[in-house]
Amino acid sequence: MLWCYLRNSGFKKDGVDYHDAADLTGQANHLGVTIQADIIKQKLPTKNNPGFTDIGFGKTHDKVYSELSSDHPVDMCRYQLANCYMGRSGLINSGGASGSNDLAQAVETAVVNKRAGGMGLISGRKAFQKPSAEGIQLLNAIQDVYLCDDVTIA
Repeated sequence: MLWCYLRNSGFKKDGVDYHDAADLTGQANHLGVTIQADIIKQKLPTKNNPGFTDIGFGKTHDKVYSELSSDHPVDMCRYQLANCYMGRSGLINSGGASGSNDLAQAVETAVVNKRAGGMGLISGRKAFQKPSAEGIQLLNAIQDVYLCDDVTIA
């Protein structure tokens, strides 16, 4: 399993942080697949902004942002999955930073990942730095998403 996070100040420009942009995280996933990672761990993208053009990294076409992708969370996650050679390397999204609405965030991330064709959600602090009952409830909720036949690929 390879963590393909963008951890570099070069992904910040003019006060905007692109570490969770769909295009740049997708490129990081692609690099992970090319070095033969079996599973890619990536943050769920939160913006479909033109990271490539805004920070001057790589080459792309305007249609990538205007016609070939959208701001819908499932579409942005699917963009990441497409860069994992359509799931040849499995995509697992992280549960995100721990906060006040961890259960809702974890369930939402699991639904988005599953509907995009991903293979799972990884949860650390959200579950394991909580009281046992709360952590178990969160992990069971995530499992329920992946076991639910009603949550399908969008």
